[in-house]
Amino acid sequence: MNTLVQNFDLEDYENFINDGQFAGRNLSDFVSEVQRIYCSDKRPWVIGFSGGKDSTATMALIYIALLGLKPEDRTKPIFVISSDTLVETPVVVDMITGTLDAIAKGAERDNLPISTHLVTPKTSDTFWVNLLGKGYPAPTRQFRWCTERMKIDPVSQFIKETVAEYDEVIIVLGSRSAESSSRAQVIAKHKMDGSRLARHTTLSNAFVYTPIETWDVNDVWALLRGGYKYSDFIDEWESPWGTSNLPLWTLYMHSSNQGECPLVIDESTPSCGNSRFGCWTCTVVTKDKAMEALIENGEEWMLPLLRFRDLLAMTSEPVNKEKYRNYKRRDGRVIYQRAKNENELANERDIILGPYWLKYRKKWLEELLTIEKQLNDSGHTITLITEPELHAIRQQWFADPNEPDWEDSLPTIYQRVYGKDLKWSENDRARFDAEDAKLLEQLGDEFDVAPALIKKLIELELSMEGLSRRSNVFNKIGTLLKQDWGSLEQIQAKHSQVQAKHEFDLHKKTIEQYEEAIREVDGLLKRAQEPELI
Repeated sequence: MNTLVQNFDLEDYENFINDGQFAGRNLSDFVSEVQRIYCSDKRPWVIGFSGGKDSTATMALIYIALLGLKPEDRTKPIFVISSDTLVETPVVVDMITGTLDAIAKGAERDNLPISTHLVTPKTSDTFWVNLLGKGYPAPTRQFRWCTERMKIDPVSQFIKETVAEYDEVIIVLGSRSAESSSRAQVIAKHKMDGSRLARHTTLSNAFVYTPIETWDVNDVWALLRGGYKYSDFIDEWESPWGTSNLPLWTLYMHSSNQGECPLVIDESTPSCGNSRFGCWTCTVVTKDKAMEALIENGEEWMLPLLRFRDLLAMTSEPVNKEKYRNYKRRDGRVIYQRAKNENELANERDIILGPYWLKYRKKWLEELLTIEKQLNDSGHTITLITEPELHAIRQQWFADPNEPDWEDSLPTIYQRVYGKDLKWSENDRARFDAEDAKLLEQLGDEFDVAPALIKKLIELELSMEGLSRRSNVFNKIGTLLKQDWGSLEQIQAKHSQVQAKHEFDLHKKTIEQYEEAIREVDGLLKRAQEPELI
């Protein structure tokens, strides 16, 4: 039984909220504000819960406020959502899921209208399907492809579905102005005049409420520690739903107070990238100081994860890019960087590199599965990559636009690591195997045709098999033929020929005009030289 509820006394509660000073005000002011806004309309609340100190303090404040309401006044639904990108720092995601479960059980016990929801990205949008499957390079500040797919979209979809059911919603966040100047600007920018609410930047009919925006970090820890006792029966660090906040404090101490990764609801919300708790695979930062600190403070088992993350980060260093990435983009073409001025037009321009080579993706998948197996064999319960992701990666390798995997390598890799098979779909198998691929390599060399082009043409023909209307097949063949095939040297030589012809074509009209003018002058000269007839 939650000791807060078991021994809850309104007088003790009032003493607690009147004695505590937060941001220069009594805690009772903040509790009353939460109660007033909650009871002012029928719009449901969606609380963004990241599991860090700020969102946990916000959740505790709201939980306390609801306990202070009469049962007939606390009927409006509150949805607590947390985003699991499937590559969250393991110790953090374990804490988040445990806290969500405790909140749900506490709400049911205390008869509060709170439900918890853990949202995840679509399988096609996960980190590993994009990096290992499609070959996307590790995220950087210039190409941060992960945030929208893995964080914004799952949360936005949940909010949109809630809006569709209730017309409007209020999103409650644990953002604080003191956390950073950028957060302060975001909070202030979207505030509605005369209201504690702000308009959501992208979701219509959604409003944002930030109840602890004026608090500093000491206020946050004061509430989480329970230093202002609302009952003599409450243990230090006990949360309103009955669990201890001490592990959260310990986590922050062991990670050098790196802070939490906020629940990202749109592009205006500050994302991770400054060593906050977040994805263990994050390569946007130069070094993951939070994970390094956790390892130094007793979580040595996470060292293989840090090394794997560092490996991915290394591939984005300028000196390494050409080694790990294809010279063709995923559309099959070699693309050059745009010239910024006339001087650069005359120089050889760098190509814009494409996805990771398939051979490295295969190698990294095997290393990832090996780490996962070793961690579980040593007593940890951890999933680094899910089974649906493995199936999706297999499909991406089959259909790779540049290097179709006719060998069907993924089941072999999995068998090599785990010594067993998953339930691979036979219908998903490639139509050809390694022997077929080797034969095409030989034929390609013999007839000077890129083997990859032959593979894609055969796959196209088979994909159209059985269709009564094949009118679009020639367009698709044309698209394939327009792609760049062969080695980089062969492609560049071809481009040079095309460029020379293009430059000739640009001046062809002028040349023709000069030639016509010369012919006219020549005719005039000839007529001038003819003898006059008398």
